[in-house]
Amino acid sequence: MSRIGGDVEVKIVAEVNPTEDENKVRVAIQRVFGDIDLQSVEEEGYRRLVGKVKGIESLARFYELLRRERILDAARTVLLRGIQGNKITFYLNKQVAYVGHISFSQPYGESPLGPISVEIQCDDPQSLIDWLTPGTVR
Repeated sequence: MSRIGGDVEVKIVAEVNPTEDENKVRVAIQRVFGDIDLQSVEEEGYRRLVGKVKGIESLARFYELLRRERILDAARTVLLRGIQGNKITFYLNKQVAYVGHISFSQPYGESPLGPISVEIQCDDPQSLIDWLTPGTVR
């Protein structure tokens, strides 16, 4: 499992709106990505939770959820679209993540509370996507 995508670093950022409970945002992220260490960062009047983890193991919970939700094809499309060089960027709906499910989102406007932003940096994004979301046979 460790050679897939080469060195993998996952960065997760979610804005905490004034109307939101920071702990609930933390729970939303952890329900999708497991027990990730999240720092509360305040800048320019905005509060964000930021987590950075290294290693393919950090995607194990996300990997399991993709299978449980049976959304491999949809997820594959989103992830492939999110490749920029050695980075894969995508967004998840915060409210859906809070209840332990995955729903991909747009970076702006789609979710009233803003999305969870996920950035995966790795040597070989294609092989990482092939591992996370293998093409299914129809």
